[in-house]
Amino acid sequence: MQGVKKIKKTGKTKNEKIRAEVTVYRGGFDRFFLILILIMVCAGTVMIFSASYVNGRLVHDDKDSFVYVKNQLRMAGIGIFFMTVMLAVTSFMDCALLIKFLKRAAVPVAAGVFVLNALTPAIGVTINGATRWLVIAGWRFQPSELLKLAAVLFFALYIDKMDKKMHRFKYGIGIPFGIILSILGIMFLQSHISGLIIICMIIIIMIFIGGASRAVIGGLMGVCAAGIVWALIFKQQAIAAAKIVLGSRAGRIVSWLDPESDPMRSGLQIIQSMYAIASGGISGLGFGQSRQKYLYLPEPQTDFIFSIIAEELGFIGSVLIIGLFVLLIWRGIIIAYRAPDKFSAFVVLGITIKIAVQFILNLFVVTNLIPNTGVPLPFFSYGGTSLVVLLMETGIILCISRYSYQEKI
Repeated sequence: MQGVKKIKKTGKTKNEKIRAEVTVYRGGFDRFFLILILIMVCAGTVMIFSASYVNGRLVHDDKDSFVYVKNQLRMAGIGIFFMTVMLAVTSFMDCALLIKFLKRAAVPVAAGVFVLNALTPAIGVTINGATRWLVIAGWRFQPSELLKLAAVLFFALYIDKMDKKMHRFKYGIGIPFGIILSILGIMFLQSHISGLIIICMIIIIMIFIGGASRAVIGGLMGVCAAGIVWALIFKQQAIAAAKIVLGSRAGRIVSWLDPESDPMRSGLQIIQSMYAIASGGISGLGFGQSRQKYLYLPEPQTDFIFSIIAEELGFIGSVLIIGLFVLLIWRGIIIAYRAPDKFSAFVVLGITIKIAVQFILNLFVVTNLIPNTGVPLPFFSYGGTSLVVLLMETGIILCISRYSYQEKI
């Protein structure tokens, strides 16, 4: 670590009976993590241009092939600006002050963002039947993206405060699942099932790692996994059950299990996605040579952009993109492991979990392993709010990566 400076000493660790000297160091941020972020932002922007220029020219109101990539570049610039400011500020900030600021901000930010999301169904903008967007000063954004970050900050603080009580049912399961139910309500009103799934998975994984009952959470995950396997094996029974339970909302389940049942509407995206992936082969058709983006695959620059990546770059290119995500997630875990305290460790871990969950769910959706829930691929899918918040989150990770610890017994 370059430019290392010792900035804090304490006399004793909380979890050890023997005396230990814990020295916290401030040094340069994790450059490898930053390089990965910049590579993914650049690669994502290039792929958005390739996937979107047909839609921009033929479908978008501006009839501009560059309209999507210009918007994405603008939002990437805003996100990188915020990241740079955070890194500049923390270069002069003591570790204790940074952690104290994040702790104090966790509850107010969570409360404010929760209220913002609760107001969205009443005052928000409806697009394609879903009311997920707010417009403030001419800027349209999704408050649910802020809710993901707020959930990470709040539960990092919660796990830190309830450190000795997380094994008890009330604190490890009861209170967190009560909060999940409240989030379920407001996300359901927004018709934002993908956001609900992502936030729930972030919280469940965080409390699982934080010490909640392994048996209860493992049982819930096992039931969910068993349900997916049962649905894939017994498709007709699963379709009938979905229609009985969900009624008119069963369309996504039906199109997941049997896309050919409605190939021109609910099954269209997944059918065209599979065509794109299959067409790519080993080395792909070549950059810019996708056929499915010519109005066959709807909105290819958004949730199904990985299908275009697989079609143009093939198996080799797809593996390279997956490898970037694996490296980013691995590096995030390393930074969390080296964090100076439990709260900051869980902040880094929560953001890393969010990236991992969205990455895995997006791959599962485009390959039809799970129902289409509209999960964006981090850094690659078109979406301004998502990219700005994501860059702010990775900026927080980089700020925390300035600090590491060593214990000397």
